[in-house]
Amino acid sequence: MFGKSVTAIKNFSAEEIRTVLDAAYKFKQIIRRGGNKKLSNLRGKAIVNLFYEPSTRTRTSFELAGKYLGADVVSINSGTSSIVKGESLRDTLRTIEAMGVDAIVMRHKAEGAADFATQVVKPVIINAGDGAHAHPSQALLDLFTIEQRKGRLAGLKVAIVGDILHSRVARSDVYAMTRMGMEVRFAGFKTLLPRFFEFDGVKVYESLDEAISGVDVINVLRIQLERQQAGLFPSTREYARVFGINDERLRLAADDVLILHPGPQNKGLEISSAVTYCEQSAIHDQVQNGVAVRMALLDLTLGGGA
Repeated sequence: MFGKSVTAIKNFSAEEIRTVLDAAYKFKQIIRRGGNKKLSNLRGKAIVNLFYEPSTRTRTSFELAGKYLGADVVSINSGTSSIVKGESLRDTLRTIEAMGVDAIVMRHKAEGAADFATQVVKPVIINAGDGAHAHPSQALLDLFTIEQRKGRLAGLKVAIVGDILHSRVARSDVYAMTRMGMEVRFAGFKTLLPRFFEFDGVKVYESLDEAISGVDVINVLRIQLERQQAGLFPSTREYARVFGINDERLRLAADDVLILHPGPQNKGLEISSAVTYCEQSAIHDQVQNGVAVRMALLDLTLGGGA
């Protein structure tokens, strides 16, 4: 993986996914230890975080991941850069490249923006989310979290519930999960499902109760109100009634069902507060695991995993 860009999880083989997960275990131990977390793996490397959309978890965890590995990290906010003056994505990327950086971690509202970046500049590009297309590091941290809590991946049943139409997380998760031998189910209002279904082997349900019956993992997606046009579902109250994950619904899943959510949450809409903080919830673990997985990605692509 050394020197390679990471634009979509569908480009990963099962062996490459395994390599990232194995490296993440090592880095999680470093994050959790007391005292100095600073490593020298990427000393002398420069990383720029270029985010055209708001982010707390992804941006902060990539920044910490780079710093924990010893790299110099700079974060650019589109609202305080020349982007607001009309500078094009190409020019912004080439300006950053001219400063001698080794990697650009980027989030952009346009699908395919990360692939475009690999065509116009030479630094390693890490896709931190492009429109509703892909979010590879989120899929990897979801796998890592599941394996840590369940002890395995192959053979597990996962229900991905909610706004799948607008979700780059769902698209990345389904490629990663099926590649690692997991059974994936989609559940949501018909208007929140992809109109042209492109995922082989995924079962689609319009009944939440059927979708989560006996599953080992429920990945609850945020309802992305900012991406939607009016009328995709009757009301937020109706959505919560029909597809909201609450205590009563959890009884339909496996007794030890694991709850995931990429965040931020609309509590009371797609997920209840009680479920967020229940014993089966791994939502807090996902945040810490995100740093470990992103350390693994940066180390493998910039340092060769040395």
